[in-house]
Amino acid sequence: MLANPIVLFIQVMNALSLGMSLFVIAAGLTLIFGVLRIVNFAHGAFYMVGAYLAYTVVQTFGDTNLGFFLGVAGAGLGMGLIAFLIERFLLTRLYDKDPMLQLLLTFALVMILRDAVRMVWGSDQHSISTPPALSGAVNLGLTYYPTYMLFLLVLGPIVAFALWFGIERTRWGRIARAARLDREMLSALGVDVNLVYAAVFVVGSMLAAIGGALAAPRSAVDPGMDALVIIDCFIIVVIGGLGSLIGSFVGALILGFLTIFGSFYLQEWVIVASYAMMVFILILRPWGLFGQSDEVRH
Repeated sequence: MLANPIVLFIQVMNALSLGMSLFVIAAGLTLIFGVLRIVNFAHGAFYMVGAYLAYTVVQTFGDTNLGFFLGVAGAGLGMGLIAFLIERFLLTRLYDKDPMLQLLLTFALVMILRDAVRMVWGSDQHSISTPPALSGAVNLGLTYYPTYMLFLLVLGPIVAFALWFGIERTRWGRIARAARLDREMLSALGVDVNLVYAAVFVVGSMLAAIGGALAAPRSAVDPGMDALVIIDCFIIVVIGGLGSLIGSFVGALILGFLTIFGSFYLQEWVIVASYAMMVFILILRPWGLFGQSDEVRH
């Protein structure tokens, strides 16, 4: 089937679109770990909450272009507020504690948020329609391709560039990198490190929620939607290297292509192939493709 150039082209586009969709979510996980050094198990739950918040906004304003984009913005802002409260009242108590306590906290947040979603929205599946402006298909010459999938494909590089520019070319980015390397020295220079940590956690969580809102037109919104995406995100950041933005970008592309093309050749074994690829890369480079060993980092 893939010998057909049109089918091959469509599957390549699907792989790129899937990879970029996953990157938006995984980038938040990478950002949080890169600065706070916290492996956030609740990242998938933030993705789920974002999808539900977007659903609520769309139900309020209708299945219109305005309703959809307000839903995406509302998901990010709403999750940003929740993340700020979590960081201020929970995470700040654990920064200097055993990392295992941080893992237990974020895992507990998964349970809490999942039950909260069931209490507010119920256990039924919901859906969001594709906005009218992004419905239909675009003529790419060789064939037509869904407009919404093309939108997701283009959005990924835009988010990647925005994050890269913010981290590498702005004062805020320099402060965030300094907070990762030496929190005590940065604090001694008069920078409010607690505020930096809160900002990074909020931005990373907002990316997860926005990813959930953007995924809602393509998948069902239900209380279990966080389970698979958090696995995919961890595979991406481990492959690319914990804390590496370019690593997450490349890792998302790798997983996107493996998922789409693996479904043709490996079928139900595709998830096994994802784990096998992750293990293989870790054997060659224990810190990931673009990560750095502890000795180099320090």
